[in-house]
Amino acid sequence: MARISPAEKSDWSPDLIEFIGEFRSSVLGDTPADTHPAGANLLGTLARYPALAKAFLTFNGHLLYGSTLSERRRELLVLRVAAVRQCDYEWAQHAILAEIAGIPKEQIEKVRESVPGADWDAIDKALLSAADELLTDGAVSADTWQVLAGEFDENQLMDIVFTIGTYDMLAMALRSFGVEPEADLEPYLPRR
Repeated sequence: MARISPAEKSDWSPDLIEFIGEFRSSVLGDTPADTHPAGANLLGTLARYPALAKAFLTFNGHLLYGSTLSERRRELLVLRVAAVRQCDYEWAQHAILAEIAGIPKEQIEKVRESVPGADWDAIDKALLSAADELLTDGAVSADTWQVLAGEFDENQLMDIVFTIGTYDMLAMALRSFGVEPEADLEPYLPRR
């Protein structure tokens, strides 16, 4: 049950409607809008605090369409955060984005395993480990950093840390506010 009810779109200010429209257009790019659930409950909840919504979505926009990471790697990180934090809304939204990024459904499900298995290549395993380490210890271990630094440049390393941190914060907000999945997200909710 929602602790902060989403604002009806008819109650959003015109400048917020325009801002969110531009944000969604930037995130979707050339991808048809009907492949992405609208996220009405999240956006409606954020719309209750327009200044925060604009600031957060501007920053989050970098992670979604300005990041130096590939879409595939970004989505692995976000899914790992959603799995560890048991944030069903975040999981469902990003399971869709992961499929669009070309991650097979079987691999998406493997992101939820408690320890990354041998199915992952060294880089993907290091990315998943980085997420686990940041979420438990607040820092990427020296061993994991060494693997990542052998593959990624400084900007990419920063995007890895900020992606994990931002989606951890978003998971906290989604769960604390009680943001409920829309009907079109239900097929993507994690099976427990």
